[in-house]
Amino acid sequence: MNDNLFKKVENKTKINKKTILDLANKLQKGDMKDKNTLMEVIDELSFLTGKNVSDSKKEKIVNAIVNDKIPQNIENKF
Repeated sequence: MNDNLFKKVENKTKINKKTILDLANKLQKGDMKDKNTLMEVIDELSFLTGKNVSDSKKEKIVNAIVNDKIPQNIENKF
């Protein structure tokens, strides 16, 4: 990922590059298919951004990740 994308994400979410990389490292060391790990990351992101994520929304996100339903190119989402 290039710095331009990190700047876009930081401007939109107020989460800095180091925090994003720390979370990515946590996911890399963890199991991307483990629901508990994914829930922890979602909760951490929710806290960092100040956005509440309902339990049903968390479940949808986790199921999308576990079932490989995530878009390949996320850069245009920001």
